[in-house]
Amino acid sequence: MLVFDGGCPFCRRFAELSELRSGIPGLTIRDGRADGALRHALSQRGFQLRNGAMVIEGEQVLHGSEAIAWLCERMTPSAALLALLAPLMADGQRARTLYPLLLLARRLALGLRGLPLDPDAPAKVADAIG
Repeated sequence: MLVFDGGCPFCRRFAELSELRSGIPGLTIRDGRADGALRHALSQRGFQLRNGAMVIEGEQVLHGSEAIAWLCERMTPSAALLALLAPLMADGQRARTLYPLLLLARRLALGLRGLPLDPDAPAKVADAIG
């Protein structure tokens, strides 16, 4: 399962493309911003949506760059965006290096939409961009 931030247009697009075109058998996507119960359960295990996307495989949770690398290693993309992103992010070291740029883009997109970085925090533009 891929858990993403549905408030971020970049995250939403990536999640939609991952499910529809990636070729990962059985992959489901969940909007962590909209699913408070899932977000709470993950938070209890130490995983915060504000710190990035998550992949849940059985009991294992991959967070942030690890989640993106896991997805990119397994996808067979047909979408142009994924065809470009997958080879870049499939390598764990490269994913760790580039992932902060994705988080910055998410932070800016949420700020422009007036959404908090942390879905459990009150909505303040300053939190989303600062």
